[in-house]
Amino acid sequence: MYSILLGFMYLYIVKKVELEIINITQGFTQHHSYAVVLGEVKGKRRLPIVIGTAEAQSIASAIENMTPARPLTHDLMKNVMDTFHVFLSEIVIYNLMEGVFYSKLICIFNGEEHEIDSRTSDAIAMAVRFGCPIYIYSSILENAGILLVEEEQEEQDEFNEPTENPFVFPVSGSDYGNMTLAELEEMLNDALANEDYEKAATIRDEIKKKQEE
Repeated sequence: MYSILLGFMYLYIVKKVELEIINITQGFTQHHSYAVVLGEVKGKRRLPIVIGTAEAQSIASAIENMTPARPLTHDLMKNVMDTFHVFLSEIVIYNLMEGVFYSKLICIFNGEEHEIDSRTSDAIAMAVRFGCPIYIYSSILENAGILLVEEEQEEQDEFNEPTENPFVFPVSGSDYGNMTLAELEEMLNDALANEDYEKAATIRDEIKKKQEE
């Protein structure tokens, strides 16, 4: 009986959930940062991941089928893999430690499967170029995903350029600790309504801390 229970727990941990890119938004709490928002293909959960400017531009250019004058790093990597007949079948976000997501590339070479460790931003940039699926283990999405409770607006095909609201000021993580659970939940709903997923992720983490106290 114990072994059966362990088997079910293992299947839950390693169960993969497919994600898709929903949007790329400018960072709210950090300058020169962006958040790529991944959404559950068969669900309503969202997963914001903070990435750098270069990676955001690389992902966006691939989505929009833009051809740079000279190959970007991820374009170069795909060209090398194509030349040597290495196929990227999928990417998997397999771990989350101290707010950092860990990913791996699942590559096929000479009929054999190989796993290559990668930054999540690089893995997503490669997935867009190869047109391969993006997966995450269900246990990670359960802990880090944000469930949308309100109906979403119709998804746009283009990535809108972010606009700054001069009347909105970021709240530091230390300030969140002084708020009640009800106040944090209200702020979380406001952040989701404004599609400020990076701020929503920070508030989500603070809510989890308070619930565990």
